[in-house]
Amino acid sequence: MWKGCIIATVAAVTAAIIIAFFIFSKAAVPPEMKPWEKYRLPATLSPQYYNVTLWPRLEMDTNGLYIFTGHSGVAFVCMNKTRWILIHSNKLNYILTPDGHHAMLTGMAGTKAPAIKKTWLQVETQYLVVELSEKLQVGKTYWLFTEFQGELTDSLGGFYRSEYYEDGVKRVVATTQMQPTDARKAFPCFDEPAMKAVFHMTLIHVPGTKTKFEPTKKMSTYLLAFIVSDFDFIRAPQREKIRIWARRKAINSGQGDYSLNITGLLLDFFQYYYNTSYPLHKSDQVALPDFSAGAMENWGLVTYRETTLLYDPEVSSNEDKEDVVIVISHELAHMWFGNLVTMKWWNDVWLNEGFATYVSYLGASEAEPTWSIKDLMVLDVIQPALLVDSQGSSHPLSCLEDAINTPKEISALFNSITYKKGAAVLRMLSEVLSEPVFVKGLIAYLNQFAYGNTVYTDLWGQIQAVVDLNPELNLPATINEIMNRWTLQMGFPVVTIDTQTGRITQKLFLLDPDTQLGRPSSYEYVHYTAHHKSNTHLSMKTNNKWVLANLNISGFYRVNYDSQNWQRLLSQLTTDHTAIPIINRAQIIDDAFSLSRAKIISTTVALSTTKYLSKETEYVPWESAVRNLNHFSDMLEQTEVYDAMQVNKFQIKAYLYNQINAISLGCKTGVEGCMNLTSMWYNKWMENPSKNLIHPNLKATVYCYAISIGGDAEWEFGWKMYKNATIAAEAKKLMSALSCTRNKTSISFLHPRYLKYTLDPNMIRKQDVAFIMAHAASSVVGRTQAWNFIRANWHHFVKDYDGFYSFGYIMLLVTRRFSTETELNQLQQFRDEIASAGLESTVWTVDQQIERTKANMKWVAENKEQIKKWLTEESA
Repeated sequence: MWKGCIIATVAAVTAAIIIAFFIFSKAAVPPEMKPWEKYRLPATLSPQYYNVTLWPRLEMDTNGLYIFTGHSGVAFVCMNKTRWILIHSNKLNYILTPDGHHAMLTGMAGTKAPAIKKTWLQVETQYLVVELSEKLQVGKTYWLFTEFQGELTDSLGGFYRSEYYEDGVKRVVATTQMQPTDARKAFPCFDEPAMKAVFHMTLIHVPGTKTKFEPTKKMSTYLLAFIVSDFDFIRAPQREKIRIWARRKAINSGQGDYSLNITGLLLDFFQYYYNTSYPLHKSDQVALPDFSAGAMENWGLVTYRETTLLYDPEVSSNEDKEDVVIVISHELAHMWFGNLVTMKWWNDVWLNEGFATYVSYLGASEAEPTWSIKDLMVLDVIQPALLVDSQGSSHPLSCLEDAINTPKEISALFNSITYKKGAAVLRMLSEVLSEPVFVKGLIAYLNQFAYGNTVYTDLWGQIQAVVDLNPELNLPATINEIMNRWTLQMGFPVVTIDTQTGRITQKLFLLDPDTQLGRPSSYEYVHYTAHHKSNTHLSMKTNNKWVLANLNISGFYRVNYDSQNWQRLLSQLTTDHTAIPIINRAQIIDDAFSLSRAKIISTTVALSTTKYLSKETEYVPWESAVRNLNHFSDMLEQTEVYDAMQVNKFQIKAYLYNQINAISLGCKTGVEGCMNLTSMWYNKWMENPSKNLIHPNLKATVYCYAISIGGDAEWEFGWKMYKNATIAAEAKKLMSALSCTRNKTSISFLHPRYLKYTLDPNMIRKQDVAFIMAHAASSVVGRTQAWNFIRANWHHFVKDYDGFYSFGYIMLLVTRRFSTETELNQLQQFRDEIASAGLESTVWTVDQQIERTKANMKWVAENKEQIKKWLTEESA
């Protein structure tokens, strides 16, 4: 999947060998590919505007299909002489012209169009190809017209179908998801980000009834959206152009109120932040029952999963509310960065998504100033990015443009590195320069390239111009040179500070130090400065004071210290942890655990960072500890150390600061009182289903553990309440809980039954399959059942999941905790099976998991005795 990036680094060497061979042997050169055999459009035509009319049928036809029909015309200018028109088209059936062609071509403004010689559909590269009798004239404008039919499938991509029931009546919604390469499923178009144009859209409801929309701004195809539904909306009296749309019952019950209240605040914040007015005159946001991503920043018509737009204070938790404000902030940030100014090609999507992820926390903090929401970026973004980017299977943020070509290669870019590492390094740049300098460069960038397309160096250039006006910044190199080390090579450094000498060194950090990187770097994996791998700072030299680096986690790296300083930090945490900033307490824990996994410090030092937690009252350090200790628990689950760890883990009394974590921890470690409590609450709900007294913040934990120790009745009740849920956040909690079955007499048939439901979209929506698989694999027994299910049904998953999340992603969620010889052997056998079927992208994912499983096995073998000894000593 990432081989494109690897190939790019060795292309020059390969070319040299080929050229030399040609000189001496005069070997034949492979024939040049035809334009329609390449995945990228040729630089011959430039679209100006489209006229598109679509008629979606919201009732099944006699063939049992939901279809749409339509016609489309596009005006384009010829930029370079050509005899071919290539326009993207995928899964569309065309009504042929009287001459038997797929399209008609006419000239505009008095231009005569060449006759069409031949047309055909190039399925592999997703083109409608029009061959002409003569070449088009440079600078002249032409009009290409087509009529076609497509299917409104439940594929969650292109122009697709979503369904829901209201008052027992089935409702069908025709909606869209174009990003990254699915606009071509709705109508023929030049479906690349740089091919911006104006869209004139008309939707037919029934014959004689239609909606004609105002022309759009000049925009990319992937940002276009249109919906035909029976939804209702709300809007604020003082800002009538801001509207929230959803199912009628959801709107009437007030589930859109919170989103409406914060949207105006967020738009105001971003207008101030960007120093640029909102580019459009209206803002519609729609909650869809079926949606593949979390949300999509379509310009002026943003689409969401119901869980990320709707909120009910009586049922939804605080975490649900946080998700809503952060996701809305992310999407509205795109209205300027990404939509007004758009990347030229998908190899720079990291800048688009990384930036929106970073500023989403700034916007959310403005909307909810009392939440300390910027600190959550450490947990939600930075720490996960550090984890993913420390594996040998990671990749650079940016690749060469010609290394990313196919739709699958493009889709693969939408990953944690793109979103989370992209956000982390942009946050780091802002911290280094100061937010005012960073934002001035950003504003200049938006003004310079409005309604256009850019590459990432365009942003660096605008920021550099501002830096040049602030010489006091005294940077070691240009912005471009500094940032290239973070974007053009994978990974990040561990910075080691020796307080005995003041010496500071850095080296590439890898969770598995034995990893052999298959990707060389021209920067030799050195960051910060171009010339120095180490230096000495006398201010860091001390024999009695603790030293703490990377204050507020401004930099994207890990920090290691000499053993004496580690002990001084541990002592400070024990005596007065408040002397260390909150997010740095989280950093010390997370760094220590990761450094121990990389065999840089001992596991006992990492475990010792948790000893002070009985005094900790802040969420962020606790959550950092929970996640790392959960990893230990997952790895040791099939060893004799597991029981000892469960008894000792976290010292349960310390969790009383936080009721949610107290109950979760107590139940996970088998505390009888906790299990009884969750069962009692759940049983009271079962007795009176219309009256759920469980607090919204506790529901996920209570549902899970009540079902885990319950039997068939508890599970069946949970399933019934899930199917009847009218609030998406509630349905999501129940979906997760239904995977928690641990009862020995029930798990053998309830788990397989639940997994089987994922094959039927009438039982489990396609958008939720990956979520269920991840939760089903959270226990040893469940993981085995989920893995067996995946292997038995992989043909189905490969066929049905080729969009935003693939079969490879589902498989990764199921196998990420593998740590035994048996599991490794099964992975290797499965790899051979899918390799023989030609599933190259999935083979890459399996290779990742084989690498991870081997590392997990090695870690268990090297650390379980240390952990057992430490637990024994601490329990004495």
